[in-house]
Amino acid sequence: MATEKAPTTVDEFYFWTDKKLIIKPFDVIKVNHIKNSVTFGVIEEISHLTDSASSLAGFISSDFGDTESEVNTERIGMNYVKARVVGNSQNIYTPVLDGYPVSLANEEDIKNALGLSDIKNPLPCGYITMYEEDPITVPVHFNSHFLIGPEGAHLNISGISGLASKTSYAMFLLKAIQDEYARNAKKHDDSVAFVILNVKGRDLLALDEPNKDLKNADKEIYKMLGLGASPFENVKYFYPYAKKADGVTYGKDFDAQRHLNKAFQFKYTYELDKDKIDMLFANVDDASGTMESIVANITSKTSEFASKTNWEDFKDKLNEYKQKGDTGKDKEISVLSWRKFSRHFNRVLEKSTIFHDNLNEKKGEVRLEEAIQKIRRNDVFVIDIAKLDEDMQGFVFGDVVSSIYDLKLGQAGERDEADIPSKVIIFIDELNKYASKDVPKNSPILRGLLEVTERGRSLGIILFSAGATEFKRCKTANT
Repeated sequence: MATEKAPTTVDEFYFWTDKKLIIKPFDVIKVNHIKNSVTFGVIEEISHLTDSASSLAGFISSDFGDTESEVNTERIGMNYVKARVVGNSQNIYTPVLDGYPVSLANEEDIKNALGLSDIKNPLPCGYITMYEEDPITVPVHFNSHFLIGPEGAHLNISGISGLASKTSYAMFLLKAIQDEYARNAKKHDDSVAFVILNVKGRDLLALDEPNKDLKNADKEIYKMLGLGASPFENVKYFYPYAKKADGVTYGKDFDAQRHLNKAFQFKYTYELDKDKIDMLFANVDDASGTMESIVANITSKTSEFASKTNWEDFKDKLNEYKQKGDTGKDKEISVLSWRKFSRHFNRVLEKSTIFHDNLNEKKGEVRLEEAIQKIRRNDVFVIDIAKLDEDMQGFVFGDVVSSIYDLKLGQAGERDEADIPSKVIIFIDELNKYASKDVPKNSPILRGLLEVTERGRSLGIILFSAGATEFKRCKTANT
């Protein structure tokens, strides 16, 4: 229907329905249009109208507010629906005409209306169910080229905190990608590997375990989407080093996983990792750049720190630089700056067990950088940082991102390019911790994130994130 006050337009139209018909917002409907075309709409609002001039009339007709009274004559009423135009079968976008019939859509109509037909490079991403009565379920696919390149990349999932749906959906999507690339490897010219950072709980520390509580109805949904209901394959877990694993992880199966060669403990040695110290200061406000200058001094090959081989010797030398009147060879950095650096560094070092110089590979001890250099297609690396404090979480995350960058730029070892996964997807929950407005602009971790989101696609480095607040600083595609 089209009235003087509510005409149909190229964007929206209105119609009435049987009062007892159950429909809901976001349901797809169709209306016949000129030249035997069909215009599709999505329901936005549903109202019920009567011939009553005001609410007072309803009060009076109920014997002035007697809730027990029965109305002698029912008022003339109808359900009044507003719909948003989403397409036309022949691309005719003149307003639909008054008096033309409106009906519910079938499965093919829904796919056409929502642009779900003939998706190129389809990747299952979920399903939608239309209508309360005689429901229709329609699988939904992304064009994978717009999710993991080359046409587009990166995904940010925003939502209400604490519902566990953001991380769960991210895992569903990652599993769909792994299934697609494992099942149809010959169809794809590229390959994918996954690096997942666990920042809370133990859910992500059991990705290779089957879900014993999966219901038959859920299995049917997986089948409809063309996915297997099996867990992730080729999973390896990396836990922070500690003599007792219970103190640094929420995981309960470390020993069993290590026995199956699926679990490792990561460390940072002074000799090989001192150039990463700058990431420990990612959240320290350093407007004058003195912390950056100190890090440059420490990592210089001509520095007095260059001869040190372990963290204890480094701390001893650092204490010398703190002494009044002695700043070593570098007189431009004040003693106060060295003391500030030392306080922050010692606080971090005392709270963490991952800074350790003895690396025992026979016991499953590794450096994350070296482990990432060996990642292969379809591998899933889960790096557990849930029990580390915020500074250390940022440090490990920054190291992971830079290590993947080095791998993709050919700066990590002598691996053949064909042997390196052409795409590496990084997933981290609560990404807003590392890229919020409160993070200093000179943060090396923030710089790494911006590098990934702005130029990572060309290298095949894809970022998936989830957070309770919208992640705006990095230019991710909100999907």
